[in-house]
Amino acid sequence: MRAASYAGAGGREVVEVVDRPIPVPGEGEVLIKVAAAGINRADLLQRSGNYPVPPGASDLPGLEVSGTIEETGAGVVGWEFGTPVCALLAGGGYAEYVVVPAGQMVPVPDGVSLTEAAGLPEVAATCWSNLVMHAGVKKGDWVLVHGGTGGIGSFALQLLKALGARPLATAGSQEKVERCLELGAEAAINHRDEDFVERVQEITDGHGADVVLDVIGAKYAEKNLEALARGGRIVVIGLQGGTQGTVPLNKLMGKNAWITGTTLRPRPVQEKTEIMRQVQENVWPMIASGQIRTTTDATFPLDRTAEAQDRFEEPDRTGKVLLVTDDAHPEPVGVTR
Repeated sequence: MRAASYAGAGGREVVEVVDRPIPVPGEGEVLIKVAAAGINRADLLQRSGNYPVPPGASDLPGLEVSGTIEETGAGVVGWEFGTPVCALLAGGGYAEYVVVPAGQMVPVPDGVSLTEAAGLPEVAATCWSNLVMHAGVKKGDWVLVHGGTGGIGSFALQLLKALGARPLATAGSQEKVERCLELGAEAAINHRDEDFVERVQEITDGHGADVVLDVIGAKYAEKNLEALARGGRIVVIGLQGGTQGTVPLNKLMGKNAWITGTTLRPRPVQEKTEIMRQVQENVWPMIASGQIRTTTDATFPLDRTAEAQDRFEEPDRTGKVLLVTDDAHPEPVGVTR
């Protein structure tokens, strides 16, 4: 099979298409013939040497795919050859075939194309597990989402709206502010022109954000706390603004608040299985009903993986960037939503 692999050591590694043996599913696993794979920031961190591959995972990048079932391993029941599925992976998605634990695989949601489904598992699992399972977001909560037009942010805003929460967002341009409002944010803040702490306090009449979903990290550590409501929760899921921040613990204590950080990739199969079960039960109906829409920025063929990752890093990107494993799209394809 063809696969996109990283070659070199240190710095920005080269992406090359290589031939690999088709993996064989073990007990409790399924072999998927990949139609498309989603690009995530973890893939780029792995490429730069800053995200070690978890023990036992494929060295190939790619944390989510869509495709059809090709083969099932021992002990797998209820899945048939050719069924359209999408899956959450620990690695290996940038390839024509991938093996995944059956519990991390779910049917493609109604109304979503097989290609676009590749952009759902990672973002849906990240948003649901952090906002609902971890932070306990409930109806009426003010929730501040940083990077509201990115892959995570655009999904989170729609999910929060569907849950009856009151989403707020930060973005880096007026165009992106308007996009956040279209996605369901009650208000969006251009962080280049406005102080998001002041705006959050103003918008919420001094209450603050009950939950902050943060992809920035150190750069926003203290400001997130200032924007937080009493009893609020800050969930750090990205470190685009650095790893070393300062938090005044007296303010944290004074607000009876907490700060936590999570990752998804290295979690045990049992945890990922439960997350995907809840995603299928709770989020897939929201997608089928149109409450949450997929947002794809562009698709690229597998042999243009480096260009796809470059597109992922462009500041004007909105939504997901996907790789397709066939030759149906010889040129990048932009998708407007």
